[in-house]
Amino acid sequence: MDQPHRLIHVQLDEKTFVRRKPEVERERAVAIYDLLEDNYFRPVGDDGGPYALHISLADNRLIFDIRTEAGDPLTQVMLPLSLFRSIVKDYFIVCESYYGAIKHSTPSQIEAIDLGRRGLHNEGSALLRERLADKVDIDLKTARRLFTLVCVLHIRG
Repeated sequence: MDQPHRLIHVQLDEKTFVRRKPEVERERAVAIYDLLEDNYFRPVGDDGGPYALHISLADNRLIFDIRTEAGDPLTQVMLPLSLFRSIVKDYFIVCESYYGAIKHSTPSQIEAIDLGRRGLHNEGSALLRERLADKVDIDLKTARRLFTLVCVLHIRG
């Protein structure tokens, strides 16, 4: 099944690359892999596809640079970073607690923290999907994986 409304390439802007913790790099790699395996991505009004996506941060904006399969520019979607700052900050705090809990806590404590982590992730994914709705149609799984990548881009050394 070769669905045209999908991403076939995803790249994060690494010009501000910092060495990240192994857990973060693993999350990034898994998110990209899962995203490319199964996604729904359709710029509103476009019946082409598949698409390539370059995600970056610039001038306090999150930029989705959407291109054709051949790499030709199609459109750019810019969202203010301020929309995501609070939820990303809370998500990072809970993730740090989760990674710490894995080493020293009981399974029930780890599960409780993980529920909070997944709840924040769902909230961020829903916000991303809502803010993209009039520009790009995505399903929930795609929004979740894209939100993971947005979080990775927020990490500064």
